[in-house]
Amino acid sequence: MPQCPGREARHLQVCSTKRGPVPGPDPSGNGCPRGWPRSRSGAGRRDMPGGTQRVMTADIWPDELSSDKAAALGVAADAKLRVYVVVLPYTAEANIKITDRVLLRAGIVSLVLIAAVAYFAVRIALRPVETIRVLTASVTASDPRERVTVPATGHEITALATTINSTLQRLDDAAAQQRRFVADAAHELRSPLTTLLASLEVALAYPERTHWPAAVTAAARQTRRLHALAEDLLLLARLDARTPMTRPGTVDLTALALRLAEQYPLTERPLTLTCDSTAPAHAHGNLDEYERLLRNLVDNAARHAAHRIRITIRNQDVWVVLTVHDDGPGVPTEDAERIFERFVRLDDARSRDHGGTGLGLAIARDLAHRHRGTLTLTPRPLGACFELRPPRAPTPAEE
Repeated sequence: MPQCPGREARHLQVCSTKRGPVPGPDPSGNGCPRGWPRSRSGAGRRDMPGGTQRVMTADIWPDELSSDKAAALGVAADAKLRVYVVVLPYTAEANIKITDRVLLRAGIVSLVLIAAVAYFAVRIALRPVETIRVLTASVTASDPRERVTVPATGHEITALATTINSTLQRLDDAAAQQRRFVADAAHELRSPLTTLLASLEVALAYPERTHWPAAVTAAARQTRRLHALAEDLLLLARLDARTPMTRPGTVDLTALALRLAEQYPLTERPLTLTCDSTAPAHAHGNLDEYERLLRNLVDNAARHAAHRIRITIRNQDVWVVLTVHDDGPGVPTEDAERIFERFVRLDDARSRDHGGTGLGLAIARDLAHRHRGTLTLTPRPLGACFELRPPRAPTPAEE
C-alpha cells in the first residue's frame, strides 16, 4: 500500500485510477502520486484522472496504532496516519448494474416460484370443492339421494358441504313428498272412478234389473266426489305455485262465520252449529279463500262431531283468534301435526264416503299460511279444537 509522508503527519493512502496503474510519486518529494490532492481529514471531492471522485479520509493517531502494526506498515511508532478511501463512479455503476441484474433475475425466479406454490396450494385447498361440484352435478331431480363428503377440517369448505347436504336433503324430501302426493292422488281418483265404472257396467249389463234412479244417484255421488277432489288438487297446485292473491281486502271474519253457521247444511245428522261471537273481527285477505278455509274446518268438525259444533272469534292484540270446536272423539296428541298432511285420514275416518279426500285440513293450513297466519290443533278435554290466527286488520272506522 503506497505511503505518503506529509509535513505534519504521514498519510496512508489507498489510491486508484480509472485506467492504468497508480501514477508515480510527485517529483516535489512529498511521496504522493502525481496529480493527487492532499487532504488533512474528513471527506470531500477531489479531482482525479477520469473525473471528480468521492474521497473519504480517516486519521489514525499514534496512540491508536501498536508498535507491531506500525513496524508492519513501515512507519514510526509516533507517526500519525491518514487513510484515504476513494469510490470510483464506474465501479459503483458496475456494481449497481450487477446488483440490478441479480435482483431482477432473483425477482423473476421468486415470482415464478411464488406463483407455482400459490397455484398448487390453491389447487390442493380447492380439491374438496371440486369433489363437491362433481357430486352435486350428478344429482338429478328424480334421484336427489347423493350426498357429498364433509371434510373434517372445520373451515368454510366444511360449512359449504354441510349446507349442500342440507339442501340436497330438502330436495330429497320434496321429491319424496311429490311422489307420495302423486301416488295418493292417483289412488284417490282411482277409487271413485272404479266405483262409477263398475256401477255403470252392471247397469248396462242388466238393464232390466237395474234400479236406474238409484244407479244414477250413485253415479252422481261419485262424480261429485271426483269434482271435489279435482278442485282440491287444483287449489293445492295454485297454493304450491304461490300465485298472487286475487282481490285482497279486509274481511270481517265474524260476519263470515255467522253467515256460514246460518247456511251450512246439516241434513245427514242432527248437529248444532253455532257462532257465539258478534263483535267485528277484521283480517286482511281474500273473502273466498277465508270462506274456503272456514268451510273446510266446519266440514271436518261435522264429520266427527257427536252433537255440537261451536265457532268462536275474538280479537287478541294484533291477532284475530278463530276456533272451531266439536264434541267428537278428538285427535290423539301424536297425530296433532300429522292430520295437516295431505291425504291423511285417521283410523276412525277411513271411510272415503264420510272421511273426505284427506285434503281439507292441508288446504286450510296452506290458506292460513298464505294469509300470514297459523292454524293449529289446540288440546281440549273433549273433542277437537282448531285455532286460526290471522293478523288483525284495522276496522274501516279506525282507518
